[in-house]
Amino acid sequence: MAKKELENLIEAIRKEDKRKERERLIEKLQKRLDEVSQKRGLTLLGHGKTLDKALRTLYYEEELVKLQVELVKLQNWAYENKKRILIIFEGRDAAGKGGAIKRFTEHLNPRRYRVVALPKPTEIEMGQFYFQRYIAQLPNPGEIVFFDRSWYNRAIVEPVFGFCTEEQYEKFMQEVPELEHAFIDDGIILIKFWFSISKKEQKKRFEERKTNPLKQWKISPIDMQAQQKWDEITHYKEEMFSRTHTSYSPWIIVKSNDKKSARLESIRYVLSQIPYEGKKEAATTLHPDPDIVQRYHRKNKQVD
Repeated sequence: MAKKELENLIEAIRKEDKRKERERLIEKLQKRLDEVSQKRGLTLLGHGKTLDKALRTLYYEEELVKLQVELVKLQNWAYENKKRILIIFEGRDAAGKGGAIKRFTEHLNPRRYRVVALPKPTEIEMGQFYFQRYIAQLPNPGEIVFFDRSWYNRAIVEPVFGFCTEEQYEKFMQEVPELEHAFIDDGIILIKFWFSISKKEQKKRFEERKTNPLKQWKISPIDMQAQQKWDEITHYKEEMFSRTHTSYSPWIIVKSNDKKSARLESIRYVLSQIPYEGKKEAATTLHPDPDIVQRYHRKNKQVD
């Protein structure tokens, strides 16, 4: 397929009469040949990737490494300055939260960060103050903590699937903005991501999980109902945004139908928000794409 694309480009050059346009096409061809002639590019083409897909993959991999270098700088700065950073990843099932966290943490010092993905509460925990088990996981000085789902389970998952009462839900919705305000006042840097995925893309990813033996462990009984309860989840999601999006603790929406773009731009967002040392020497832009990463706006009702 890639060979055919190159042949079409060469044929376009042959047919082109205008000298400037011909030179432009030649330059474009040379650039593409240089990019894919690397070992990694040839491997991608050898695995059946089209030329455009191979180039996009190469771009993603190169950008990811540059951004991960910046994450290491950020982690060192947080450790040396005893900063506490908490990044929450929320979103529908199969929205790409876990994959994004993996790219965030891939090259970080494992002694200076934690990924928190709590199981369902025990009988004892169910009788405790709701936030108690989450408070125990807050970052220590010099540490970054990534929450793969968080206390916001009570905002969506629990009411949709009947795991909490209406009274418990209302109590949570009233308490959470005040609690987050207290965390931030105490010096915690808090970032809340919502990974937004379309219903069609979610279904596609569920089907892939069913057929891929390496991903079947990701399928849960709740996942199997996500498509059926799409509208109900949407209702509670909008309620969550409306009542817990504040100036001091905003929701950041990440469009994640394209997993790779979502990973790159969510990393850029975090880097853009924290004044770590060495930021000015970054080898790539730290400004996230506004078409992919946006603050939630109450007038916007199109978030998935």
